[in-house]
Amino acid sequence: MKKTTLFACLLLGVQSVVLAGTTSDGATSIQARATALTRSISEKVRLDEGQYLRVKQLNMRMLLEMEDLKIRFAADPSILDQRLADAQIRYENDLTSLLRPAQLALFQESRANMTALGQH
Repeated sequence: MKKTTLFACLLLGVQSVVLAGTTSDGATSIQARATALTRSISEKVRLDEGQYLRVKQLNMRMLLEMEDLKIRFAADPSILDQRLADAQIRYENDLTSLLRPAQLALFQESRANMTALGQH
C-alpha cells in the first residue's frame, strides 16, 4: 500500500509541475499532464508508438477520473482517499497489462527506486 500511495503521490507531483507550467483551460491542462506523464513512462520503459498512444489514453482517463472523484467526494475525505486508491490500483493494473515483460521489469524497477528515494 505504501508503494501505491507513493506512486500516486509521484504521479500527482509530476502532474502539479506540468499544471504549474500551463495557463490553459482544464481540458488542455489535463492533456498536457497526460502527455508529460506518458513521456516520463516512455523514457523509463521504452514504449513503442502503439503503446505510447494507448498509455496516453489511459493517462487521460486516469487524470479525468481523479479530477471527477476530487469534485464528487470533496466533502468526504475518507471516501475520496478510498476511491482515489481504487482508481490508482485500476490504473496500475491497466498500465501493466499494456507492457511487455521486459518493460514491466523496467517499470517495477523504476517504481522500486522511487519508493526507495521516498523513504530516505
